[in-house]
Amino acid sequence: MVLSKTILILEDNLHVLSLLLEKLYVLEQDQPYDFSTIVLTNHQQVQDYVNANPQAEFDIVLLDRDCKLNESFHVFDIERFGADKVISISSVPNYNEDAKRRGVNKAVLKDFKALDVFVDKVVREVEKMIIPARLLNF
Repeated sequence: MVLSKTILILEDNLHVLSLLLEKLYVLEQDQPYDFSTIVLTNHQQVQDYVNANPQAEFDIVLLDRDCKLNESFHVFDIERFGADKVISISSVPNYNEDAKRRGVNKAVLKDFKALDVFVDKVVREVEKMIIPARLLNF
């Protein structure tokens, strides 16, 4: 039986997004989970396709703060979808703190000088969320 995990990625930087997707692809291999990824690149899409959709459900949300329309992905209804499902991935520490004040307890500071390290940390957090800790030898 193959299980599916839906990952909503709220990120507008295509380079960051490509690195995340590449590492998620590697994580998906040789394990019982298939990933269903949804990528949104601006706050209006979040409002129209996520917040306004009563059937929307996600297992994991990667939440950046800024979008290219000079608005915030923080319009995402964290409280409705569950703060425990969110990993805040902003490059601005205060924005990750804003998410924490809304109940998010997982944050990875995006460092554009070390994107590979950042992406590895994010994917490790995703892995912790989908695979029981006893199987990861923590």
